[in-house]
Amino acid sequence: DDRRSTSGYYTFVGGNLVTWRSKKQMVVAQSSAEAEFRSVAHGICELLWLQGLLADLNFPVQCPMKLFCDSKYAISIAHNLVQHDRTKHVEIDRHFIKEKLEQGVIIMHFISSKAQLADVFTKYLRGKLFCPIVSKLGMIDIHAPT
Repeated sequence: DDRRSTSGYYTFVGGNLVTWRSKKQMVVAQSSAEAEFRSVAHGICELLWLQGLLADLNFPVQCPMKLFCDSKYAISIAHNLVQHDRTKHVEIDRHFIKEKLEQGVIIMHFISSKAQLADVFTKYLRGKLFCPIVSKLGMIDIHAPT
């Protein structure tokens, strides 16, 4: 085990799942909040890319775009004006996220870990947890008999 965390996120447009991703982070996080914070930054990049794509298709996206995070600490770091020694190693991500918050491009909402659908992309979930999340995401097995 290389101890690197896995980032996972998904995007909905008009109630439909359009993108999702699960990827190992490039560096070992010093805390779960740091790992969550890096994942938030990647999720924002995905939202910005999707916003640009939809704009090219003349489909305007209403801002702020909603981003749900199950780490109160990561949300606190994003809104905190004071730079702490504990957050120096995520400084670039912190400034990027704060800038998007201040520009009104995104808004961060807390969501409980139990309600966090992105967990399906970041950790092993047993069937009784996995199946309801996959259903809420609108994913189906196209090869399953009907």
